[in-house]
Amino acid sequence: MPLTRSDIRRTAEKYLARHPEERAALAGLMTLLDGADDPADRATLPGHVTCSAAVIDREQRVLHIAHRGTGLLLPPGGHIEGDRTLLAAALREVCEETGLQARDLCLTPQFLGSPVDVDIHDIDANPSKGEGPHQHFDFRYAFYLSPEDHPELALQDAEVDGARWLELSKVRSSTLRSKLLAARAQGLGGKPEPVNASALIHNGEGAYLLHLRDDRPGIWQPWNMALLGGGRCASDRDLMDTVRRELAEEVPGLDVGELTPYAVEEETSVDGLAVPIQVFSGLWRGDVGRLRLHEGVLLYWASLSDLDRLRLTPGLAGLIRRHAAEESAAGEVVPHQMPGAPEGVRGGSGA
Repeated sequence: MPLTRSDIRRTAEKYLARHPEERAALAGLMTLLDGADDPADRATLPGHVTCSAAVIDREQRVLHIAHRGTGLLLPPGGHIEGDRTLLAAALREVCEETGLQARDLCLTPQFLGSPVDVDIHDIDANPSKGEGPHQHFDFRYAFYLSPEDHPELALQDAEVDGARWLELSKVRSSTLRSKLLAARAQGLGGKPEPVNASALIHNGEGAYLLHLRDDRPGIWQPWNMALLGGGRCASDRDLMDTVRRELAEEVPGLDVGELTPYAVEEETSVDGLAVPIQVFSGLWRGDVGRLRLHEGVLLYWASLSDLDRLRLTPGLAGLIRRHAAEESAAGEVVPHQMPGAPEGVRGGSGA
């Protein structure tokens, strides 16, 4: 579904809840969102919403590009073009203007999927496009460069005239610079780290608890069997908080006593971003038939022999087999009894 006025307003209000001191400065944005015209349409004047991206490498430098039209050195960005979200618009723009791929980027733990900054640009008239002077209300998102080595840039020649990586202290926008420097004091470093957490729950008998994803807007890998878990929230103290919160939200009553970090896996988001995931392992021998799913379609105890016939999220079969082999080598797995297992071991619906 394309981006709506309500989506933009919700993002703006969440941003202002974090930065209430900016409400007066962004009064024009809120007036735009109260108006009748599409706030994301470049034809909406005297101002409209745009998106840009602060791409940060492991040396804590931010990618800037030189715009042919203005001669300014700015983070890559531009107009919204039927994008699903503001973040997706920022991601598309950075890929179009620099040649980076979405998989070359990942979210930062400090900002996750929220804008790091909202700024107002005064734009000069452009008679060739029939545009008078106007303003851009620019939602800026932060991404880490995912590969250790910089991918080669393929700049968009029609609009871009060179690129530079600038240290955080030299970022051209004062508002973006101040927020990035403040985030560095809170751990913003440049090296990708997990922003999602999943639970690899097993019963000690060679079976693993999976859930079937439903098909709703924004759901990654719909109609695939997957681990329970999800993305970190700003309120989570750490990724253990994340996985515990996600289990409580998705399956209330699923009480996995001890969870321990097991592995870091990398998946791909619905927007194509790299997503490092901290996988926690835990032992649980309950009856899934007694649980009620709040998210997804059903729960299922999957044995190793099931893996080749199930539709699984990418990499999941290998992860489960690796864990099972390690448990077996440690002598902690007893033969799984299929069929004839206790009630609820084979599956349960969240209906």
